[in-house]
Amino acid sequence: MTELVFPVAAPRARRGGFARVVRVELLKLTSTRLGYGLLAVVAGLTPVWTSIAASRAGSGSGGPAPLYTAAGQTTIIAGGVWSMIIAMVLGVTISSGEFRHHTATNTYLAVPDRNRVLAAKAVVGAIGGAVYGIAGFVTALAVGLSFTAAHGYRLVIGAGTLADWGIGRVVGTALLGVLGVVVGSLVRSQLAGVVGVFVWALLLESLIGGLFGAARPYLPYTAATSLAGTPLGEAGFSPASGVSPLPFAAATALLIAIALAGAGVGARTTVRRDIT
Repeated sequence: MTELVFPVAAPRARRGGFARVVRVELLKLTSTRLGYGLLAVVAGLTPVWTSIAASRAGSGSGGPAPLYTAAGQTTIIAGGVWSMIIAMVLGVTISSGEFRHHTATNTYLAVPDRNRVLAAKAVVGAIGGAVYGIAGFVTALAVGLSFTAAHGYRLVIGAGTLADWGIGRVVGTALLGVLGVVVGSLVRSQLAGVVGVFVWALLLESLIGGLFGAARPYLPYTAATSLAGTPLGEAGFSPASGVSPLPFAAATALLIAIALAGAGVGARTTVRRDIT
């Protein structure tokens, strides 16, 4: 799918400032089908995955705790993490798509300040990630409430906790969207970036967390999922025990610091490379 190209004159782009660059990048995202397709993936996979987990709750065969318990309801409502992963994928496509579709030259001719372009893409990645987070939380909550009510159980998780999880999911997906933009700008290859996101989130963080339990809360994907209330270990393939997630502020600060560090490396190296 070809990305739209906007032949904006460089002087005009400079006069419009950063807000104009953000609007252009946002228009690129909303004018193509890719962003909507990834949103459909979130809206499709989240209820399917959550329904499978809810149907196994209390089965005693490695499934979640019973749905009448706080642990079981937490696993169902806060366990859907596809919005987190897809938010990173979106960020990767936002930045690496310029190189895949050979539109980077036009973009940097229109806005010669490449750091400004990277920052604008990060803002758009955060906006898109936040939208995915809302979609993921709403669908997981709807499935969780439906299964709980169908079994005649009462909801034992308070409204305040649910609100915290919803806010945390939006913040987490927004920051992962920014991280995806940074990854895409560093790697440039869209395929490698997308594959890297899945390998890191689903495999490497589980492996590192399993080998070095104390490091698990500080891993970026795990920190983001903990913002949404996901118990440590339930966002990957290895369980966690004896380790507590980072507080909300600390996890948010960690993700921001990682994004800023990656953006700094990209600004000094990748962004300065020749565009071919």
